[in-house]
Amino acid sequence: MSYDHLAAADAVAVLAREHAARVDAKAEFPKHSIDAAREHGLFGLISSAEVGGRGLGLRQAAEVIERLARECGSTAMIMTMHYSGVAVVEKYGSAQTRRAIASGQHLSTLAFSESGSRSHFWAPLSTARVEGAHAVLDASKSWITSASHADAYVWSSQTSGAQGPSSLWLVDRTTPGLSIDGGFDGIGLRGNDSAPVKAAGARVPLERRLGADGEGFGIMMQTVLPLFSVLISAGSVGMMEAAVAKTAEHAGGMKYAHLNNSPLSELPTIRAYIARMRIQTDMARALWLDTLAALEAGRADAMLRVLEVKAATAESAREVLDTAMRVCGGQAFRKDVGVERRFRDTRAALIMAPTSDQLYDFIGKAACGLPLF
Repeated sequence: MSYDHLAAADAVAVLAREHAARVDAKAEFPKHSIDAAREHGLFGLISSAEVGGRGLGLRQAAEVIERLARECGSTAMIMTMHYSGVAVVEKYGSAQTRRAIASGQHLSTLAFSESGSRSHFWAPLSTARVEGAHAVLDASKSWITSASHADAYVWSSQTSGAQGPSSLWLVDRTTPGLSIDGGFDGIGLRGNDSAPVKAAGARVPLERRLGADGEGFGIMMQTVLPLFSVLISAGSVGMMEAAVAKTAEHAGGMKYAHLNNSPLSELPTIRAYIARMRIQTDMARALWLDTLAALEAGRADAMLRVLEVKAATAESAREVLDTAMRVCGGQAFRKDVGVERRFRDTRAALIMAPTSDQLYDFIGKAACGLPLF
């Protein structure tokens, strides 16, 4: 029987919905939904069949993230980072690690951003010094999603000797010399366990390098960026869908007692705002789906779409949630309405690297025929 990834996503989404409010209120890792994703085979969704994975692709992963994001932005972000790490490990990692991922025993994540280069994730300042059969890592990573829960990090550093701007490593979370510097108490995505991580003389076997020394930049741009951009966009689309549904529900349920109990939705202005939300969501979804189609077909504009889709969906999500808060009025600040959490969660996509402003610069360069770097 073929694997039904949408049914699996629905099952996980039920738990995500049940626990999302507490995850947000307590900045708590969404263990229930992540364990459910593991049990329902979603950890190995894009792992190859030869190591026991489901052998599915980016489109299916994006559909899973979109469904999860409707219920819990933190769960969607954790799985986005997992799939981003898996994409690298699947190409360059050991069979043992790949099998662990496929069987649900390994949660992955990315460790690219650094305090020194900030959102310029492609320019690591961390170092890798070769000593015998090991690389000795020193770094100050600014944010790693699932920092305290991932089994290993896909870690960027400067090269250990070869030409090229960077190299990638698979670094176990429990490696001596690594330290997690505090927890996460952000305004949104509060359960994603994002934290700074420092490396001070952390020793990693050379065979844990992912790709050749100096190939990190190419892997980031060719493997990670397209997948990450599509998946974080899926999260934005999912949160927009939830916002439209919650806002329409609120407008239909709110009654004006002094106007014969007529609902808020009978006001043409309110309906127009909700219509704008629906249109923006559908426009963002259309670009998201076209980006997937461009990547699958190997179209010449595929990389342009990759740059555009993250910026477009992040900005659309911001506008849609701003409108949702406006329509729901003072009650939008209440937790039970279901709008304010998404309002906060959608902000992350604007400033996660590459940020919207960086993407506008890249897209402008592409439009002007200039090199991106």
